[in-house]
Amino acid sequence: METAFTRLVGVRHPVMQTGMGWVAGPRLVSAAANAGALGVLASATMTLDQLRAAIREVAARTEAPFGVNLRADAADAGDRVRMIVEEGVRVASFALAPSRVLIAELKEAGVVVIPSVGARRHAEKVAAWGADAVVVQGGEGGGHTGEVATTVLLPQVVDAVDLPVVAAGGFFDGRGLVAALAYGAAGVAMGTRFLLTSDSTVPDAVKARYLAATVRDVTVTRAVDGLPHRMLRTELVGSLEDAGRARALLQALRRAAAFRRLSGLTWRRMVRDGLALRQGHDLAWSQVLLAANTPMLLKAAMVDGRTDLGVMASGQVAGVIDDLPSCAELVARIMKEAEEVRERLTGTR
Repeated sequence: METAFTRLVGVRHPVMQTGMGWVAGPRLVSAAANAGALGVLASATMTLDQLRAAIREVAARTEAPFGVNLRADAADAGDRVRMIVEEGVRVASFALAPSRVLIAELKEAGVVVIPSVGARRHAEKVAAWGADAVVVQGGEGGGHTGEVATTVLLPQVVDAVDLPVVAAGGFFDGRGLVAALAYGAAGVAMGTRFLLTSDSTVPDAVKARYLAATVRDVTVTRAVDGLPHRMLRTELVGSLEDAGRARALLQALRRAAAFRRLSGLTWRRMVRDGLALRQGHDLAWSQVLLAANTPMLLKAAMVDGRTDLGVMASGQVAGVIDDLPSCAELVARIMKEAEEVRERLTGTR
């Protein structure tokens, strides 16, 4: 199925696997790429050396194009951009809008730039700066998210920018792909659906927790780091939401101490990182500490399997997913179902 997105990045199918921290590593990314989708490495939780090794591992596992997701606000974003160029990565995606300078540097080297946006004005801004495409995530998506549903946000952005638009938030099957195309998108991006595959390195016990979830078990909370964050409702989330400020601060201090030992961060560094995240947001001190530790809270669940200590970012689609196919099986199934839906709609079947 050829679209503006497949032509732009050189993949067979209009499907993108998103760059999920601690989840989108070389095994998942290469499996998605070999299945004909665009696999995207999550680099925010990697050092520069780890990122270079991961890029080379993906390149050794697949000849298909793949991408790397970057944090535009990272102190070493420029170094990461240069590494992507040096290693011949096809696509750079961004969780936040990259600067004009980063976009220009990537485009000059022939790298496709695809920022993620959560509002029409953000899409218009990065389009004016030279982005090649945008991923539009509606409120159904996992992780930090907005309040506008994909079905409302997507047509707004499609009408606003003359770029390929990839729809994210609430997609998991071929019906959703056809619906996104009908809205004017050139493909779909999926995170939770690729997390729940046999190629994902997330521990089996954690996957089982996702599969057991209903749509009512996926919530948006500000209790973790002060920002809207869609995740599974776990013991940690419940305790943070139920706690008063004093109790929440005590819990945050205890958890921060535990994660400080795991991460090797100093108290000074944790407070500094938390204060940086606090700028522009009315965060309690408990949220400042947890905001600085959010990557470790995710690691606790996604890597260590400690759902009692960590957070489990999740799209609402977790409540309707009930299997763990391989990436190859998943993408093939999505494309087959999409074709069947199109045939029914056009009366050619």
